Amino acid sequence: MSVNNDREQLIDQIGAMQRDLGRLLAQHSAPSPLFDSNLTMRQLKVVMILSDQDSASGQDLATHLDVGLGTVTGIVDRLVAHGLVTRREDPHDRRIRRVHLTPAGHTLIEQITDAGLTEFRRLLRHLDTPTLRDLCAIVDKLQRAALTLRDHNPHKKVG
Repeated sequence: MSVNNDREQLIDQIGAMQRDLGRLLAQHSAPSPLFDSNLTMRQLKVVMILSDQDSASGQDLATHLDVGLGTVTGIVDRLVAHGLVTRREDPHDRRIRRVHLTPAGHTLIEQITDAGLTEFRRLLRHLDTPTLRDLCAIVDKLQRAALTLRDHNPHKKVG
């Protein structure tokens, strides 16, 4: 078997294990704020984008979501109605309106993140210390790889 085939098989196996682990964790965890939020996937994606930065213009969001500006306007209007985002004039260009998360938007993101993290920490407590050390080193490598991918992604920075 070639090295590339072996790598691809390992990647497929790890992907399947991650999917299955996610399903197992979802089955045994408390209800998630993610599922209680009543947000569409696009609305949630806008909230997630804004959680990683200070603000974004409508055009930035349209580019990131690969939709038209009119679609973004509707998404943002509904998020404003939910109290999760606000629009403000860009201080450098008054023609541009920037979208910002509200405190409620930040709270929602924290609740979603914390809910998953709580269940994951509960699972990690069942592993021995050497395994945790190994896992920590692997997750560090994964995080560095993700940062490298983000830094080479044309959609990495909105705003």
